[in-house]
Amino acid sequence: MQTGTHLDREHCVRAVQSKDARFDGWFFTAVVTTRIYCRPSCPAVPPKPENMTFYPSAAACQQAGFRACKRCRPDTSPGSPEWNRRADLVARAMRLIADGVVDREGVPGLAARLGYSTRQVERQLLAELGAGPLALARAQRAQTARLLIEITPLPMTQVAFAAGFSSIRTFNDTVREVFALSPSELRARVPGSGAGTPGVLNLRLPFRAPLNPSNLFGHLAATAVPGVEEWLPDCLDGAGGTPTGAYRRTLRLPYGHGIAALAPRADHIACRLTLSDLRDLTVAITRCRRLLDLDADPVAVDERLRTDPLLAPLVDRGPGRRVPRTVDEAEFAVRAVLGQQVSTAAARTHAARLVAAHGKPLDDPEGGLTHLFPSPEALAAVDPGTLAMPGTRRTTFSTLVRRLADGELHLGVDADWAEARARLLALPGFGPWTVDVIAMRALGDPDAFLATDLGIRRAAKELGLPSTPAALTARAEGWRPWRAYAVQYLWATDSHPINFLPA
Repeated sequence: MQTGTHLDREHCVRAVQSKDARFDGWFFTAVVTTRIYCRPSCPAVPPKPENMTFYPSAAACQQAGFRACKRCRPDTSPGSPEWNRRADLVARAMRLIADGVVDREGVPGLAARLGYSTRQVERQLLAELGAGPLALARAQRAQTARLLIEITPLPMTQVAFAAGFSSIRTFNDTVREVFALSPSELRARVPGSGAGTPGVLNLRLPFRAPLNPSNLFGHLAATAVPGVEEWLPDCLDGAGGTPTGAYRRTLRLPYGHGIAALAPRADHIACRLTLSDLRDLTVAITRCRRLLDLDADPVAVDERLRTDPLLAPLVDRGPGRRVPRTVDEAEFAVRAVLGQQVSTAAARTHAARLVAAHGKPLDDPEGGLTHLFPSPEALAAVDPGTLAMPGTRRTTFSTLVRRLADGELHLGVDADWAEARARLLALPGFGPWTVDVIAMRALGDPDAFLATDLGIRRAAKELGLPSTPAALTARAEGWRPWRAYAVQYLWATDSHPINFLPA
């Protein structure tokens, strides 16, 4: 399936006629006779091919005068996998827009973060997505507004400003234009809508099937830092599906803080967000999706890895493995340094001490979360002599947090992957393993590969793959561009707790 302005019409028509949910979020189908746009898997009778036209984004559909289908709700599709597998200008811009930068800083702020002119950013987004940054941000605001209308008791005035609209009139006009209903009509359509607890939102996060939750939630639970993360049994019992327990963690957000509880279900991720400021809703959802790699295309990944006869049995045994990522790139980089050459338990202990001493306290009525992870600025003020680690690692830690605090090292969603790698490698104590694990889990590079990891080398030897880093890297050329996912399948051959959901 081609993307951007190069959508393959024949493939799009076939996807719509077969109601292929795999392509939800890749493109949108606009029906010229009804002026409605849908996701490819819309359950309605497919329109005639001559009445279909295709757009690469919901914003492009809206700009062309189409409204969202009330049946398939295209605004609830998973995001396009394109923006998480690419590191070019458009992909970086889309990640920033999803993180709410246009709402907070405007298009000039978006362009400044990307290092390009406003005109160049607008031109490239329009060429590939059929809509500029303002239209893309507007479509996202409409989606956020719909969520708040349907699942909170907030008055519409508060909904409008929490969703990022600058005025009530703009909010009303946008909702009517996108959904062909007024805000009050939207709320009336959903039984029990507006009956939630203020500041607490229960959501369903969609994903492309299959999804294997074992390594995803197992990894997060096994490496959880006390006070910041925890695994609780059955804490989302009322969220639909069979309760399996939930991963919970604190979130540092642009307007305040929050707590996310995430639990796997058969066809979605149950998500409960507790936010100190509802303006952070869009950002919190985006970061939870990124943490769980929910916008991945597992079919494309697994098809590629199955071409290696030694990997194919691992993929067939547990398809749909995701890469566990992070909600805070700087936090993960610090934790990667704390985990150098020590066990998982020791790394958790080091991190927990930092959290207790330097993290910002918060209240958690539902569990045992106590702090936000310390910011780079707070950690830069720590006396290295108080750290219970070897002197060389103290130097590594101190240098990293200073570079993060002063902005010399940037690891955000808009980071240039090649530049970030080069800056990391220039730091004292940073070798290939540390750089690659940060690239895989913080930067989100789907092709990062841990050739020097002992677990990977052990798994490779057991499978009959080359076990030396150089030879294994050469063999892994055939797994591109999904080597980070190959790492998950190789790790899964071990009996380490990261590979299993907690009992």
